[in-house]
Amino acid sequence: MSKLLKSLAWDDLRLVKAIADARGMPGAAAALGLNHSTVFRRLGQIEAAVGATLFERHRAGYVLTPAGEEMATLAGEIDEKVTAFARRVEGREISPAGELRVATADSLLVHLLTPLFARFQEACPDIRLDVVVGNPALSLTKRDADVAIRATDKPPDNLVGRRISRIAWALYGRGSDFPDLVGPLARQDLHERNWIALGEELGAMKVVRFAIETAAPGRLRYRANTVLGLAEAIEAGLGIGHLPCFVGDVRPALIRLSEPIEAFASDLWLLTHPDLRRSPRVRAFLDVMGDELARSKTLLEGRWSGPGDR
Repeated sequence: MSKLLKSLAWDDLRLVKAIADARGMPGAAAALGLNHSTVFRRLGQIEAAVGATLFERHRAGYVLTPAGEEMATLAGEIDEKVTAFARRVEGREISPAGELRVATADSLLVHLLTPLFARFQEACPDIRLDVVVGNPALSLTKRDADVAIRATDKPPDNLVGRRISRIAWALYGRGSDFPDLVGPLARQDLHERNWIALGEELGAMKVVRFAIETAAPGRLRYRANTVLGLAEAIEAGLGIGHLPCFVGDVRPALIRLSEPIEAFASDLWLLTHPDLRRSPRVRAFLDVMGDELARSKTLLEGRWSGPGDR
């Protein structure tokens, strides 16, 4: 066995891949759970063992050299194989136990999922939940999460799961601002009100485009990049805006200013990777949470009439 093979370890490959992915030391250190100086020192040791410079240092960050490209590619291939092996092994678990990582959105977690997670853990006390909020880019393929609960009309082709319900959206305002309102707000009133909308990074959504096109010049007064931020702003009286009905309908300070708008609706999905769907942990979660979420369809679809009707 060559001296290089003896001196290199999987952790060395992971470190090179982390620096390449982050294009620098700080991001790599955070991803690996190490401090900056440790990453810097280990990179120097790896380059000495390889006998080649792996990165060129530029103002814009660390750029791979040809030797670095080869090592980062190798690390990626090994990582994919290790991850695939782990998924296959976990798919042969005997009983539902251990940790399950669930990715979802903050609005779903706060207004819908947390009590359902409590019921799940009553049914499956040996499963620990690690909930990751707010990053739709999390990859089930790379095991950033085991299961995702997402609002989407187009779930990724490489995932499997269950469609739960439609998520209805409607227009909301602070109730105290509309003491005499009967029925939906008139279109002229829509034009004259201050508006709140989701942020520019979500500008492709129909609901965001509608707010931009409907508000009078200068009347789109506030934007937030989360649905919860939107709801808080509407409740504070900063303006009117659209919310999922499962968020707006359960907030006593808010009032609906429209019926649910089908053009803004999306599907709610429970998703996992095909290699994990037979894992007892994942299967138990999909079964229990699928049933629990199905009981919340009236709330999700904008047909909720008050406590007890979920």
